[in-house]
Amino acid sequence: MLVTTSGHKRWIIACLLIAAPATAYYMAYHRYALNGPTGGSWPGLVYGIGGSALMLFAGLLPIRRKMPTQYLGPATTWMKGHIWLGLLSVPFILFHSGLQLGGALTTVLMLLFGLVVLSGVFGLVVQQILPRMMMTQVPMETIYEEIPHVLDQLRKEAEELVTAACGSIENPSPLDPDKVGAGPDGLDRPSAPLLEGGPLKEFYRHQIQPYLHGGGHEGDLATRAKAIVLFQEMRTLLPPRHHLTLSDLEAICEERRQLALQSRLHLWLHGWLLLHTPLSTGLLLLAAAHAVIALRY
Repeated sequence: MLVTTSGHKRWIIACLLIAAPATAYYMAYHRYALNGPTGGSWPGLVYGIGGSALMLFAGLLPIRRKMPTQYLGPATTWMKGHIWLGLLSVPFILFHSGLQLGGALTTVLMLLFGLVVLSGVFGLVVQQILPRMMMTQVPMETIYEEIPHVLDQLRKEAEELVTAACGSIENPSPLDPDKVGAGPDGLDRPSAPLLEGGPLKEFYRHQIQPYLHGGGHEGDLATRAKAIVLFQEMRTLLPPRHHLTLSDLEAICEERRQLALQSRLHLWLHGWLLLHTPLSTGLLLLAAAHAVIALRY
């Protein structure tokens, strides 16, 4: 979710209006408490209950996502509440603890709480940067789940282009280089294997084919600048009749680079949830155990 002033201003103001008096009261409580601030005192309990309620609301977001047909309010409202109320829980939990770690259980609980907050903030920052980066650096962006299918099409198209220009990739049989005909798109392309296509075939077998079948991060073609140099060198080695095919192959490699970048950005955009979600679940369970133990003992 992109954080915009118009969409989040009211949430920010509301959280500040709650956090400011809560902080002011804690400062007075911390100063005048005889034995120092503790979680078992009435102020400590109020802060603890408030912080736990805020954490619980933030933790309900996955459940809200699984019930889209239920009238529980807009999903965007829940997401905004997840962000800002989750952040508001930080001072409440810190005030509840008296800014101390305490025993073993509370120490683990505070460390886990810190990891949840940090991973959430990281995810929020990533969501402000990467979508804009995708718009500028991945103009050929496609549906993420369709990337394997698109890659198969690119590999097939590249092989067909080279085969049409140079004949069989594995077993070449050069024919008359003067045989040129119109391709399916109406443009003049070689209609038979060409003797001059040997360098193109070797370039495909040693550079393009491994790159298209790899992860998109290996080889010189994975870097746009190096790829431009390689294709320019190939244009000096090949006759003009092969330049159109070479340009099509260059466009295919460019699309492959963009798909590889999209996959990396998608991993950064969503991968943090693999840490944030289980940590949040563990935090809520451990917080519940902490509350039960504190009330009983």
